[in-house]
Amino acid sequence: METLSASNGTRNVSVTPEPSKKRKKGFWQSIVQQKYLYLMSLPFVIWLFVFNYLPIWGWTMAFQNYKPAKSFSEQKWVGMKNFVDLFQDERFYLVLRNTLAMSIMGIIFTFIVPIFFAVFLNELKGSIFKRTVQTVSYLPHFVSWVVVAGIITKMLSIDGGIINEILMSLHIINEPIQFMAQGKWFWGIVTASDIWKETGWNAIIYLAAITGIDKELYEAARVDGAGRFRQMWNITLPGIRTTISVLLIMSIGHLIGIGFEKQFQLQNALVTDYSEVLDIYALKYGINISRFSYGTAISMFTSVVSIILLLTANGIMKKTTKESIM
Repeated sequence: METLSASNGTRNVSVTPEPSKKRKKGFWQSIVQQKYLYLMSLPFVIWLFVFNYLPIWGWTMAFQNYKPAKSFSEQKWVGMKNFVDLFQDERFYLVLRNTLAMSIMGIIFTFIVPIFFAVFLNELKGSIFKRTVQTVSYLPHFVSWVVVAGIITKMLSIDGGIINEILMSLHIINEPIQFMAQGKWFWGIVTASDIWKETGWNAIIYLAAITGIDKELYEAARVDGAGRFRQMWNITLPGIRTTISVLLIMSIGHLIGIGFEKQFQLQNALVTDYSEVLDIYALKYGINISRFSYGTAISMFTSVVSIILLLTANGIMKKTTKESIM
């Protein structure tokens, strides 16, 4: 870069390094400086590649009439036939309705409840009582859905179920309700079960975020006369906004990939039209009857839509709240 001095007419020449070379040098320099951190991350990167990226090769099955006894070169390619069959199946849209309904209910309740549980738990003053409540609340997370489903089914049964007994003793109902035999109750049962099982565990990350809030903000608020609810609303919740935004984006990304454990364990033949989700549909109409290509097409649809939802949610949150995960 050349500059001309106006006072004496002399020409000063200074050389500025090219930006690309400077960035390249800084990149390799940071790797050398943090080599141990990269080495610690290497096993996880390998695990991620082997178990998350390498299996994507299996998506080719969705475009084949896959037969396990044949090699890859011997498979018959059918193009988009499996996807055409998928979108023409009326059962698929019923299953998609169930998946979206339970996912939206889960985002509304199982996402919001842990936030307020963590905020109110943080307000408890007795340390022993606070630790006891926290421990008891996250213990159900370690109970398998097989056991949880048994407990829920027993509690809601018409033969000695505690829920029916309480409702009848309060004269809310005159006879026991068959909760597990009516599809209209199934979505609510699944959501309530998930709230009971996961609220304490999901609240841990919010409690960790709350501990990072500057305590002087609370002291200043108390000096200004703010009560505890005002402090929670104006300090605690804004202080964990980033955590809430990131977890909300990730939850939206899993809107149609909600798994199948809860539904599979709680379902029965009487509520099938309300309990089947996409993963159960792929298992039942794909793997169980050896339609591997059809099952792969279902899973591929779920993955692609989840990525689109994740990117869309991230873009919207980035524009509205300036928070994002990428």
